[in-house]
Amino acid sequence: MKKAAKKTKQSKSKSTLVENNIRTLRFHANEMTQEELAQRIGVSRQTVVAIEKAKYSPTLELAFKIARVFGVALEDAFSYEDPSDDESITHTTDKTEN
Repeated sequence: MKKAAKKTKQSKSKSTLVENNIRTLRFHANEMTQEELAQRIGVSRQTVVAIEKAKYSPTLELAFKIARVFGVALEDAFSYEDPSDDESITHTTDKTEN
């Protein structure tokens, strides 16, 4: 008897909520390649690809390294939009004591 081939459903990686401007920054940095960036920050080219495609969120340390390579602030390289962000979050610094 022939065995039926199993159909495997490829699961797509979930995208991260962290967005980035790395591709644009590389372009403005004399069209730096993904490989060049990877070498400068100490990761593989595949890691840079995954970060650029928002398939992987870099560690805070790695995010700072990327921003420094391009001489920009962290917020110019990365942004984060929290879908659950609302006005229920209060800042303790806003409270005053009597």
